[in-house]
Parts: sequence; structure tokens; C-alpha cells
Amino acid sequence: MSGDRYGDGHRRRVLHVVYCFGIGGLENMLVQLINRLPEDEFEHVLLALTTIGASRARIVRPDVRFIALDKPPGHAWRLYPRILRLLRELRPDVVHTCNLAALEIAPLVRLAGVARHVHAEHGWEMEDRHGGNARDRLLRRVYRFFPQHQVAVSNDIHAYLLRQVGVRPDRLSLIANGVALDVFTPRPPGEAVSVPGCPFEPGRHWLIGTLGRLAGVKNQAFLVRAFARAVRSGAARADEMRLILAGDGPMRAALESVLQQEGVRDLAWLAGSRDDVPALLRALDCFVLPSYIEGTSCTLQEAMATGLPVIATDVGGTPQLVSEGETGYLVRPDDDEALALRLLECAAQPERAARMGARARARAGRDFDIARTIERYRELLSC
Repeated sequence: MSGDRYGDGHRRRVLHVVYCFGIGGLENMLVQLINRLPEDEFEHVLLALTTIGASRARIVRPDVRFIALDKPPGHAWRLYPRILRLLRELRPDVVHTCNLAALEIAPLVRLAGVARHVHAEHGWEMEDRHGGNARDRLLRRVYRFFPQHQVAVSNDIHAYLLRQVGVRPDRLSLIANGVALDVFTPRPPGEAVSVPGCPFEPGRHWLIGTLGRLAGVKNQAFLVRAFARAVRSGAARADEMRLILAGDGPMRAALESVLQQEGVRDLAWLAGSRDDVPALLRALDCFVLPSYIEGTSCTLQEAMATGLPVIATDVGGTPQLVSEGETGYLVRPDDDEALALRLLECAAQPERAARMGARARARAGRDFDIARTIERYRELLSC
């Protein structure tokens, strides 16, 4: 890895540490940071405690070094000697850890003499919904003394770190994820949309979609059940509804089974991982985020920037993004009837749905611009 650091010392070397660099909101934020932070100010190394996956291809800078440690399950202490050697070899100016698994290396960051450590919490895991896991809370309390600064991506995480973990207010910032407004744009009126592989016809079919890891925490099965309920209702436009589930993950086979059980397999498309997300979103008529837990959902922000009406579960940071009845609707997780009714309402009232989508785009432009998010991180990483 080359860089000016060994010449005139101008650029700051940032070591980003994650558990796994696969596909998700955390990975999306890291991709944006690495691609958009000024090249003449920063160079980057990305360290995954386990593996590096598909998101690597989205990083366009050629000078980024990637390191995967293939950590087995359990605490990272067995890898401590190797990680300490890496820290001393790489000599980063800043270590940027993400989520609890990466925070476990905090003592090594201090031992290696790294000048600055910034830690970011991006959301809850299924086994630690809303920070309720006592063990994880204790670990965060122990480790809170190591980073010079911490970042929360949503109001609920910010409040948790303050009140339950005990992070000092002057060492904590709320920085929501952002969206590239020049990439995620509404479909121009009358423009034909074509998505490779899609078996449905935008315009003739009313397309409901969601994007995300096919994992239990994302709860796509809830959307499948509500979609089937709406289709079976016989309500206006119910026969035009089609479902797109984009993403991949461990729940794919289970979702196939739910689609079969609900009798809607032919009305749904499991689109897999996509590298054409902006185009896919522009093909949709409605976006749904059915998660059990969320921080600040990047895909929800992207859908809003695309000008889509959104229906999302009332969890985590989502209520700060979605204004009930204005930019979309909020429902309780696993309330199949409520979600089905909102789907039918949007389909039956396309003009109202379009107005909600326009307001969602305006909200994204006002509050979610990735440029502001990047500038906040630039300030933190430059201290």
C-alpha cells in the first residue's frame, strides 16, 4: 500500500475494523466513507475479524488494503498477538471500530500507542435487541474508557450509550447514516424501467420491494405473510401486486418455504444480491422495511431519496426517518393485518402514495445528504 504518509506525512492512515465486511448498512457506510473522504487527506486499511465479502467490490479507491483474520466464533482474545503485531506494523493515525465485536480490540489499540480511536455503534443484533443483553452492556461499559470518541447512528442508540453504558456526553456524537442524493433519484414521469432478471413489469404490476440481508433480524417473512394476506383480500388492485425481495443470506431457504406455504411463490421474486440498487428502487411502487430492529437504515433512506412511499416497522431509528401519514406509514413488527392494510391503501390510492414519495424525497434532500455525514466523520477522524 502506497501513500504520502511515508513521504511528507500529509495523509492520515485510518484503520477501519469490523467483524465481517459483507453486505449491510454498516458496510454501506464504510464504503461511502472510504470512497468519499478526500484522497489527499486520508488513506485506508480495512480489517475484518472474520471475512471480507461482496462490499469490497464497491470500493473504488485502488490504494485500500484489505485484511481478513478468519476469526473463529467467540471472543477475539486468541487473535490478540496477531492484531497487536498488525497495529504496530500498520501504525495507523486513527482506528475506527464498528459495533461491539470490533470494540473488543480496544485495549490493543491503546497498547499499540494509536493516537486516536473512534468507535461507532450502527445497530442492534438479534440477540441484543435494544441493548437488553446484560453481558453486552457490561462489555460496553468496560470498553467505554478506551475510545476518545463514540458515534451513534440513531437517537435510541445515542440514549442507550449515554444512560445505560455511561459514555460521557462530550465523547459521543449522533451521526445518522446518509444517502447519495445524486445516485438515488426518483424515476422520471413516464420513463420505462427495466431491471435485469425481473419477471414482473413495472407499470403493469404494482411492485412492493425490500432490500437487505436475508436474516432473522430483517424479518422478511413478516412482509411475505402480509403480502399474501393483501393478495388474498380481493381488494382493489390486489391482483396487480407483486413482491421483490432483494438480498441474500441465511434465511433464503426459509423465505422460499414461507412463500410456498402462503401460496404466493409465483408472485414474488427473490432477486439475490444486486449491484443495480438505484435502478431496482426506481422500478418499485412502494418500499417496505419489515425489520425487528434497526439503527438508521441506509436502504430506507435510499428508498426515500428515490421518491418512494415507505412502510416500516416502528423500531430503532426508523421513527426519526418516517413521518406517519406524510412520507409513509409505521406498523408494529409482525402485525400482518396492519401491514397488509397499508399495502392495499397505497395501491388503491396511487396519487396519495406519490405525494408521500415526493415528501420523502424532500425530507431526504433536507436531512440525509451523505455529504454532511462524510464531513462529520472527516472532523472526527482528523482530530
